[in-house]
Amino acid sequence: MLCSTILPGCKKDITNDTAADLPNANSPAHRSPDVIVHAGSSIQAAIDATEAGSVIQIEPGVYHEAIVVNKPNIQLIGSGDGVIIENPGDEENGITVQNAGDGFVLRNVTIQNFQENGVFMIRVDNFVLSHVTTINNGEYGLFPLFCTNGLVEHCTATGHSDTGIYIGQSNNIEMNFNTAYANVNGLEIENCSDIIASKNQSYDNVAGILVVLLPGLTTKTSADIMITNNHVYNNNHVNFSEPGGGFENFVPSGSGILVVGTDLTTVQDNKVSGNNFLGIATVSTVILGSLAGIPPEAFADIEPNPDGTRVISNVLNNNGAAPPAGIPLPGVDLLWDGSGTNNCWKGNIYSTSFPTSLPACN
Repeated sequence: MLCSTILPGCKKDITNDTAADLPNANSPAHRSPDVIVHAGSSIQAAIDATEAGSVIQIEPGVYHEAIVVNKPNIQLIGSGDGVIIENPGDEENGITVQNAGDGFVLRNVTIQNFQENGVFMIRVDNFVLSHVTTINNGEYGLFPLFCTNGLVEHCTATGHSDTGIYIGQSNNIEMNFNTAYANVNGLEIENCSDIIASKNQSYDNVAGILVVLLPGLTTKTSADIMITNNHVYNNNHVNFSEPGGGFENFVPSGSGILVVGTDLTTVQDNKVSGNNFLGIATVSTVILGSLAGIPPEAFADIEPNPDGTRVISNVLNNNGAAPPAGIPLPGVDLLWDGSGTNNCWKGNIYSTSFPTSLPACN
């Protein structure tokens, strides 16, 4: 099956829900805690004992436990630095936030060494992840799926075999001031709409930022994505994804910003440098699917070509110096495979492109 061979999102593919307003990122920080968890005690026990809407302050310490949140408006707030949630053994997820977890807030914590995901959130509306560090949590650091109206800010992710900071099949999310390094994908936006990724740093990954529309998922479209004011550099890490996994197995090393099959994507005012294969690429999902040996008919449930991409006022240098062998695309600053309609480029500073002449924006 296509789902089991190339698509990482399929194993968690569930129908989406609806949305409310984007949360106020500042308001939770000013509220007094209802419960204080001291080092040596249990965060989960505090969640279980409190009512919906509680603010739980966590004192510095190492907490060897996996946490499940299934009440609305729970806030987990680390008190200063040094709040570490560590895998106690063979747990898959560090923090799991499920359907009843709308209004979830997580701040000032480190989550490390879980087998699958640092934070896994499904169908959560109106959430904030702020100043969260995820280290070596299997496939994903932060993994919101089918979520709406969220903010991911000032988070750091490293050491993940799929993606450091991932947003999947979600709407109306902002990803600002985050840092992703030494992952397969630094930041990934998959089958989403109305997403802003701004002022992030992504380096030493296989690919810096991946914006992609994949087949085989519940959500069949992806549009209105803004990638702006990010610093994406030196993403030349060897691909260390798990063999036999999904699409991540075929992401080519040396990629800066990849726009793959999505519509109405704007890539503007980014600094992109030192990526050995590509600076900013706009391509059809079918092109990258071909790297995995997937026939074009496998993409019949989506329109796989990027339409309405605008690549504007980016500064690119020293990209494309050492493209990977065996891929029939050149190493350049700016690349377009010729697919889709109304894609355009304007005001970029760069040295190399394919094709040499790119359609200009009006």
